[in-house]
Amino acid sequence: MLTESPTFITDKKGKKISVILSIEEYERILEELDELDDIRLYDEAKSEDDGERIPIYEAFKIIEAKRKEKQ
Repeated sequence: MLTESPTFITDKKGKKISVILSIEEYERILEELDELDDIRLYDEAKSEDDGERIPIYEAFKIIEAKRKEKQ
């Protein structure tokens, strides 16, 4: 939830040009933006579904095998 009474900085004509936020509110906004970006990336990945899927345990086996090859 955003603050109920944000502090605005205005120019000489009274036009709002900036806003002052508390650190807590700023961090909350950043977290929400990050979450929205995660949702966007998930939706993008779902839309690019090529039908090839493997069980997670198989994926872990493949990843482990590739790590061992590099060592």
